[in-house]
Amino acid sequence: MMNPHNSPPSRGRRRLLGRLAAGGLAVSHAAAASELLRPLEVASSSRVPGAPVLEHPYGVPSPHEANVVRRSARAWPLPGAASSMTPLADLHGTLTPNGLVYERHHGGVPDIDPDQHRLAIHGLVRTPKLFTMDDLLRLPSESRIHFLECSGNTGNEWNGPSGMPVQLTHGLLSCCEWTGVRLSTLLEEVGGVTGSGSATGGGWLLAEGADAAAMTRSLPLERILDRALVVYAQNGERLRPENGYPLRLIVPGFEGNTNVKWLRRLKVVDAPLQTREETSKYTSLLANGTARQFAFEMDAKSVITRPSPGHRLTTHGYYPITGLAWSGRGTIRKVEVSTDGGATWRPARLDGAILDRALTRFQADWRWDGGAAAILSRATDSTGYVQPTRAELVAARGLNSQYHYNAIQQWRVDANGEVRNA
Repeated sequence: MMNPHNSPPSRGRRRLLGRLAAGGLAVSHAAAASELLRPLEVASSSRVPGAPVLEHPYGVPSPHEANVVRRSARAWPLPGAASSMTPLADLHGTLTPNGLVYERHHGGVPDIDPDQHRLAIHGLVRTPKLFTMDDLLRLPSESRIHFLECSGNTGNEWNGPSGMPVQLTHGLLSCCEWTGVRLSTLLEEVGGVTGSGSATGGGWLLAEGADAAAMTRSLPLERILDRALVVYAQNGERLRPENGYPLRLIVPGFEGNTNVKWLRRLKVVDAPLQTREETSKYTSLLANGTARQFAFEMDAKSVITRPSPGHRLTTHGYYPITGLAWSGRGTIRKVEVSTDGGATWRPARLDGAILDRALTRFQADWRWDGGAAAILSRATDSTGYVQPTRAELVAARGLNSQYHYNAIQQWRVDANGEVRNA
């Protein structure tokens, strides 16, 4: 059966594209056709040999793409604390190149010798063990595509439009193919879990990193056992140092800080250990003075990446609206797009395979008539959850939170073609 998300353009869409070709784009097509009546000049790049093969033993982007880099939205006051953000508006498809995967560090990036690195698995297990990297590489491996999102992503929009471009509002988000060993396989290697909840894989798991912050998080074992990976590679190569080399935890769908980098220890315990990163940090203060703790899953979310702030529409006529949607609770079921500030909505097309807890690319056809517009996207995931408006989110949680902001994002298109976060 044909996947409806990959079906050919509808008859209505073909008619729309035909009208666009006959209308606003006809002048440029005519100009291009007249150019083709003359013989093409020999390209300057065809006159001399290009660069030698081994000039760049490790491939690098073209110098013409030098602006496609990670950037930070803020200066961090503490030594070693830092972040950098993925340039979502400049990327295509759904996978993030390793050199552009977002970063968030609490104690800087450690330099770890993989030959000396060890992973300890202990606590409520039958046979505690130390694993070398070679031990892990000899175990059955698995590769899966999943997104990774910081819980603070988009947090600067809680109080209204920040005015920043999509890289600095939504850029604490990346998607990679991760390769490693299932957590369940490692627990089998230590004889399984003992004590509280051992029959069902219950209890909790403390994950600890080998960085200067000794990043530690308590995780509900039963909820992650079937999908968590201990990984050593991303997008086909070994992890980058800033993304956890030589070993990290990947918990698909959970907030980024639980995917502990530079992983050195997994301890099975019978209750959360209330570490710094799950008490004073990564909790959300609500309007009534209480706090949300252990809000692990990243709820359904979407963002239009093109056109987005920083872009300018240069001519009246056809523009595809494209963006990304994701959910930490499953797959994306549908994405809707509005060009009138949410007064009306229409379905977007979902591109490619719709994967569990991974980024999904969407597209919608749009003809800009030169007037002001407000473009938005709204995601619905496989649980039926619908991405909320900012007003709905503020009504539920107030304005004191920093984390898990997933409201519908609006970009304004001015009559001069400028796109703004306003």
